[in-house]
Amino acid sequence: MSRGRLRVMLGAAPGVGKTFAMLEEGKRLANAGEDVVIAIVETHGRAATAALVEGLEVVPRSSVLHRGVALEELDLEAVLARAPAVALVDELAHTNAPGSAHAKRWQDVDTLLEAGIDVISTVNIQHIESLVDVVRQITGVTQRETIPDAVLRGADQIELVDLAPQALRDRLAQGVVYPSTRVDAALSNYFRLGNLTALRELALLWLAGEVDSALKRYRAEKGIAATWSARERVVVALTGGREGETLLRRGARIASRASGGELIAVHVTDSDGLEPENPQILEEQRRLTETLGGTFHQVVGEHIPKTLVDFARSMDATQLVIGVSRRRWLTRLFTGPGTAATVIREAGDIDVHIVSHSEAGSRRLPRTGGALSVRRRIAGFVLGALGLPLLTWLLSERRGEDAVASDVLIFQLFVVIVALVGGVWPAVATALGAGILLNYFFVEPLYSIVIGDAGGVLTLVIFVVVAVLVSIVVDQAARRSRIASRASAEAETLSSIAGSVLGGGDALEALVSRLRESFGMASVILRSRGVALYTATDAASIRPDDVETTLAVGPHATLYLRGRELPASDRRILGAFLSQIETALSQRELTSEAERMKPVAEADRLRTALLAAVGHDLRRPLASATAAVTSLRSPDIDLTPSDQRELLATAEESLESLSALVTKLLDASRLQAGVLGVSIEPVAVDAVVTGALDELDLAPGSVLLEIESVAPVLADEVLLQRAVVNLLANAVRFSPAGSPPVLAASEFGGHVHLRVIDTGPGIPPERRDDVFMPFQRLGDTDNTAGVGLGLALAKGFVEAMDGTLAAEETPGGGLTMVIELPAAEGGDHT
Repeated sequence: MSRGRLRVMLGAAPGVGKTFAMLEEGKRLANAGEDVVIAIVETHGRAATAALVEGLEVVPRSSVLHRGVALEELDLEAVLARAPAVALVDELAHTNAPGSAHAKRWQDVDTLLEAGIDVISTVNIQHIESLVDVVRQITGVTQRETIPDAVLRGADQIELVDLAPQALRDRLAQGVVYPSTRVDAALSNYFRLGNLTALRELALLWLAGEVDSALKRYRAEKGIAATWSARERVVVALTGGREGETLLRRGARIASRASGGELIAVHVTDSDGLEPENPQILEEQRRLTETLGGTFHQVVGEHIPKTLVDFARSMDATQLVIGVSRRRWLTRLFTGPGTAATVIREAGDIDVHIVSHSEAGSRRLPRTGGALSVRRRIAGFVLGALGLPLLTWLLSERRGEDAVASDVLIFQLFVVIVALVGGVWPAVATALGAGILLNYFFVEPLYSIVIGDAGGVLTLVIFVVVAVLVSIVVDQAARRSRIASRASAEAETLSSIAGSVLGGGDALEALVSRLRESFGMASVILRSRGVALYTATDAASIRPDDVETTLAVGPHATLYLRGRELPASDRRILGAFLSQIETALSQRELTSEAERMKPVAEADRLRTALLAAVGHDLRRPLASATAAVTSLRSPDIDLTPSDQRELLATAEESLESLSALVTKLLDASRLQAGVLGVSIEPVAVDAVVTGALDELDLAPGSVLLEIESVAPVLADEVLLQRAVVNLLANAVRFSPAGSPPVLAASEFGGHVHLRVIDTGPGIPPERRDDVFMPFQRLGDTDNTAGVGLGLALAKGFVEAMDGTLAAEETPGGGLTMVIELPAAEGGDHT
């Protein structure tokens, strides 16, 4: 059996007409003779949508009982048994009620497709998993029901049901989408014109991307390599030079001329990693690309022109923008055609734009000297000066009639050796000297410098040309070796910085210290807002003639470097240091600001909770007391002595409850403000336990005591007693009948442990820290239980006495609260 086909009606927002379009298509197919059923449809009370249901077969829904409520869901088994050709399934992202065959409706649809049934469904753009965050930023609403992107992308057909934002708002205002009671709220919140416009654009872009992906898949399946100009895509090649900004702006203008044009910037890095680049310039051009609405890419390739063209083809580019070569004509004469010429030859059907810029022709001929050290050049001159006479003497001793050819080759070999050692100038000097000596000692007439034919001139020219060519190769190899060593050192430097930061060290300290070490500076000082944050100094290397370099780091910080003058070659890695230091400073400021805001946020949260408590929990006892007193004072009510006593008892009980609540709220405020008075002194544990039991006034047997002989504890007796009272009251409340809580005391390692043990329902391990938060009752909705401050106050009291309060699991089930306090030294055990 072949798998069914999925067709999805996609909308930008509720009310655009997805369900309407699905039902219309169902009717069209039914009129054409197709076997169509409605598996499930949600009309949301819309008369026009409900009217379309008439005339189509509807599969009855299944009823799922959840928390005493009967919920109607798609009856998957009934649809499978009916086995229609086409099933209409509304709201693809819907979450099924617990107990259904699948958790999500799209899973039901997948089962129908596996059974060979074609499905037409609906979904809104806000339900696509990858777009949930974007939709939340636009609308401020978090979507709970989502559908994986892969499910929607796997659909055989996706149709956009589009409606202009203002037209949708008009439909809302007319009561077509929602009942009149919900219209004003909808128009003022989710269905604002800006929200709808953004959601519509999001839907169009998502669908355009899906169409583009489908086109790529089709071309890959059919083996089509040629570019299809379905949409203008402009690729701009960046070299890392300053001309990149000009190229990007030109590429953006080209892309903007076509509707839906796309700008793509790419930088190709040589695979050997030795091509000198300026990361700061590339970073600026990346930001400019994003500002212009494009995307930035970096690729690596051995052959830059071919890599560039291959990248353009992979992106289905229609236009390729490159800059005029920065090399001068003389350079191109020696090195051959440049990147532009090769790109034009390889581009094929991709249009290539060569853009002129201010950097054109500014690159000079490669330097033939300078890459080798002075020591090597001197060694080359010395080798040539000493080796030529010695080689001439040796060859003259074995002079023969047929030895001239071999003598020429030996002299040539010696010139190459000198070129390898000392570079171009020693090699040229040696080549000239070798030519003269060869003519004087080995070419007839001997002992005279006579160039009688063109052959002698050619020999001398060949000597010099070979020397120059070999020396250029040696010079380039030395330069690349130096660049490779520097790149390796820079990579090691940046890696060590990242290692220090990721290892948990102080990022700024690591950066400043490593900067001084990397550049061999005498001292490096980082100042922010006039304050020296970090200083790295090598006192032994400080000299009076040291150069001081000042560098700005962001808007408020400055870096002072003292030591040698930094050459231009060091500025690139220095820029990376500055960028990371600026980022670390920003992170430090954000962290510091977050730490400063924590007390404010906590105080604000407590203030809000206090207001909630005053408005809710305090109102009940206050209302009870007021009602009792009002009844007692009312002359219109004839109360018996028994009624009067009952009302007085109610008022007294309510006022006591009110007093206890106010006391807890004041204690919470003092703890938060850090002004709770604490007097630490040796306190006998049995006195605290007795006082707590008396305060609770519990019935005999309500608490079991297991008190060992323990030392007095260092605590505030009043605070400790109130902490124990709160813990015992909580344990008594949650202990099952016939299993009273246990209060135990023991001593270990210089600390006394008080344990309040109950065998109640307990608390999951991941929620145990939550019980100590103020105003947290973990879902307890019993309004007679107070404001949820008991455990929070107990923890605050214990910690104020330098103790700890922790929650543990009772063996066999339940919760154990453990108070740990230091034992008083030298105290008598009770």
